Amino acid sequence: MSQNQLSILIADEMHPSLFAMLDQAGFRYDYQPKITRADLLTTLEPYEGLIIRSKTTVDEEVLAQAPNLQFIGRAGAGLDLIDLAAVERRGIRVFHAGEGNRDAVAEHMVGMLLGLLANILKADREVRQGIWDREGNRGYELGSLTVGLIGYGNNGRATARRLSGFGCRVLAYDKFLTNYGDTFANEATLAQICAEADVLSLHIPLTDETRLWIDDSFIDQFGKPFYLVNIARGEIASLSAVVRGLENGKIRGACLDVLENEKLAKLTPEQQQSFDYLRQSDRVILTPHIAGWTHESYVRINDVLVRQIQS
Repeated sequence: MSQNQLSILIADEMHPSLFAMLDQAGFRYDYQPKITRADLLTTLEPYEGLIIRSKTTVDEEVLAQAPNLQFIGRAGAGLDLIDLAAVERRGIRVFHAGEGNRDAVAEHMVGMLLGLLANILKADREVRQGIWDREGNRGYELGSLTVGLIGYGNNGRATARRLSGFGCRVLAYDKFLTNYGDTFANEATLAQICAEADVLSLHIPLTDETRLWIDDSFIDQFGKPFYLVNIARGEIASLSAVVRGLENGKIRGACLDVLENEKLAKLTPEQQQSFDYLRQSDRVILTPHIAGWTHESYVRINDVLVRQIQS
């Protein structure tokens, strides 16, 4: 069977632009965005391709029911929903649209950080209440700070490019790259970032190694109080550790687009206590995992994904 005749199951909500792209490429597909896991297990057998977004977990149980599967397409950047070791053992290719939402992620990071540094959300709430407090909302300039990026892939590079326009010093650490310093960021060690950064921004995937990596001991390594930005994966940072950092002054403020547990109705007692602190703090900005979630990226992700599948 030639590649453009492959049959694909689309198991998550997708922007309608995907279908025209697949039609033009000659693929056959079934769109079942509401499919349950139980139905997926009984439906997947004849398909050569599977496209998912953020609802579907692909693990051993799923793969055992997909003997014909040749590729998995992830309409997004992160691959933590896919058991990569199990996929590799079966020779199944994995595509993801990491570059599809990098501009959206980068702009969101800068927007959150500027909002925090300039007290924009706090000041807005006060003015609406009739409080005109200029001195209490005196902010800091981004250009005066050193920003440390952990992870220098698609999102890290796009973020550094935007930060460069503010004149701030940007340090980047990526354990999987060498000689990656460029016009927008200086290559740095993790120790250097901990010693010199005023802002720490995370641009790394969720893995067994990075899960709850940002804990009390990690935060304590920083030589000076810093702002934390997490627009990567919530499980990378322990919320209770972030709260303790805010309480003891090690963390000056936090921009969190992702949370350790994003099912707000199902938080553990400890998570609820941390979340209650964060949502009441003027030093914290929260958004609901939307850093890469723009109208433009919704379409661009599909374009990137289809081009990879065709290659």
